[in-house]
Amino acid sequence: MNCSHLHFQLLTIQPLKFGCNPKHGLGSLNSMEGSSSLLVLKLPRRLRNLHQLQSIRCVNHNPQNADFPRYYSRKQKKPFPVPILELRRAARERLKNKSSLPKRRLPPPREGLVVKELIPDAYKVMNARITLINNLKRLLKVVPLHACKWCNDIHVGPAGHPFKSCRGPQSSARNGLHEWGEGVVEDVMVQLESYHLYDRLGKRISHEERFSIPMIPSVVELCIQAGVDLPEYPTKRRRKPIIRTGRSEFSDADESDLPGPTQEPPRPRILAEVPDAEVSPPSGKEEAFLLAEETLRAWETMRGGAKRLMRVYPVRVCGYCPEVHVGPSGHKAQVCGAHKHHQRNGQHGWQTAVLDDLIPPRYVWHVPDANKELQRELRNFYGQAPAVVEICIQAGAAVPEQYKPTMRLDVGIPSNIAEAGMVV
Repeated sequence: MNCSHLHFQLLTIQPLKFGCNPKHGLGSLNSMEGSSSLLVLKLPRRLRNLHQLQSIRCVNHNPQNADFPRYYSRKQKKPFPVPILELRRAARERLKNKSSLPKRRLPPPREGLVVKELIPDAYKVMNARITLINNLKRLLKVVPLHACKWCNDIHVGPAGHPFKSCRGPQSSARNGLHEWGEGVVEDVMVQLESYHLYDRLGKRISHEERFSIPMIPSVVELCIQAGVDLPEYPTKRRRKPIIRTGRSEFSDADESDLPGPTQEPPRPRILAEVPDAEVSPPSGKEEAFLLAEETLRAWETMRGGAKRLMRVYPVRVCGYCPEVHVGPSGHKAQVCGAHKHHQRNGQHGWQTAVLDDLIPPRYVWHVPDANKELQRELRNFYGQAPAVVEICIQAGAAVPEQYKPTMRLDVGIPSNIAEAGMVV
């Protein structure tokens, strides 16, 4: 490990607490929280006094390796972004300071208004999503994508990976091996759909209305609520805050005294998706490189813009299934089919969504060398990256800095199985 850019500090441990077996010496290392790691030096026997033992702390603000995203089975509930104990503690603190602090004004979305400063970001997210889909269609003409026929696993590379990680039907009969087929853009860009709300502050969607309300991609619905105007999906725009008549009841303010809508500046043009029949592959490596770099920029623009919008416009996700709802409260449709759904009468367990719930990154195994297939015995040495990032990297783009920790680029991969057995 190259630590020329790191800072070293000598620390004295008094008393020494390793929690290891004294028969095995001081060979065990405990991982430290954050980006720091503790390295214990093996000193000569005559210097192994507790008062003379020293350690070196390597302070690295950019960790080289990070754990993979945790896999949650269908029988597990997703964790809350903020623990319940923290939410209760914050609620008690607000209730305690409610009398002493002045009453805060509600944010514009809760009053039925649109945050004008976020309208350009909403259009950028819309166009970045269309650009990402169009570019992926072209990149998949030159970068092979494989999808398992029995589960949701995908792989980017000349051949599917050999790992026994299939959880689909009859996986035990296949010893967990995947059965690979050709992948499409929908395998990389998971199209999560949500109900389109004409009035985001209106009544919650009932179970009987689940077929009469259209469903559109969740990112598109978030952009519409943030200010994007689409003629095919009309939405209600208020120019005055609503009047609260109860905790969950309100009435619209009278807007007759307001002047007519003035001439607004022209909105950005929304791009259109290219049909599959008109998609053409890149002409050469140079065009593929430029296309991959543009795709990475569109990916970061879409995720960064959606994260900013989610801070103002609430998004809900079911804790048991991938259902996403864009709005202040989830719908009442009893369509959840996750584990033990009969105990909830098919209703979703709504909670606050995070960015990965709205835009799943779909992590795949990183292929260090496209000419060599991944080996099953060397699985612990390989890294992972989002499918979009891995496609762009194999097309020639540079590795983004924020994805290097999970890709494990600094890990040396053994040349054979015998060499892997000698790794400590």
